Amino acid sequence: MKKKDLINKVARLETMNDQLQAEIEYLDNIARELGFVDGITTLKSAARELLKEQQDTPLEDEDYPPFAG
Repeated sequence: MKKKDLINKVARLETMNDQLQAEIEYLDNIARELGFVDGITTLKSAARELLKEQQDTPLEDEDYPPFAG
């Protein structure tokens, strides 16, 4: 790739990263407003518990990436 192409690709990736980060922050705030004390982290934990109850199979933590907020 040429330098110009690489610069354009980096710019697109930075934009995507900014958009994803904003979306995660938005979802984290909504989760906190709904009463999940630690936001997305608590929401994910509650969702795992519900899935475990429904499926009656244990879920491994390594199957889910941590929230790096």
